[in-house]
Amino acid sequence: MRRILAFSSRLLLPAAMALTVAACSSNIAHRGYLAKPGAFGQVREGMPKSEVEGILGSPSTTASVNYQGDSYYYISSTTEQTAFLNPKEVERQVIAIRFDQNDQVASLGQYGLEDGKIVDINSRTTPTKGRELTMLQQLFGNIGKPGPGGAIVPGRTPGSTGPGKSGP
Repeated sequence: MRRILAFSSRLLLPAAMALTVAACSSNIAHRGYLAKPGAFGQVREGMPKSEVEGILGSPSTTASVNYQGDSYYYISSTTEQTAFLNPKEVERQVIAIRFDQNDQVASLGQYGLEDGKIVDINSRTTPTKGRELTMLQQLFGNIGKPGPGGAIVPGRTPGSTGPGKSGP
């Protein structure tokens, strides 16, 4: 019996350590547009839109307003998640290609995570009456407080006028 316990403990400890290390490793996910290496280097100003689509493929999104020409955006991001924690974006790349009214490349722009800005769409809050209670305040807030019958008096029954007396 001792030999079995010694053998199983020798296997159990390395297995537990391997599981612990595996649980703490990070999971990397690539999302969005994945370009071929050197594809963006082939795009030049004056190139027609059809050639850009032939080299890069379909864009992630386009500009919704065609004011002075169309715009294509190729967006990719890399996120990293460790164990049960929230994923964190570690890399973002946005390639903006702007076209003129003749559908020729007018300008190129490349933006990263450091170029992004957090936009607070709605920072206003609606005021409400009262106050916000924590979970513990909600659970224990009524301990020691009188109920609808009045004050807490030892020996008093609900509806009575004093100790040991009954009400009308």
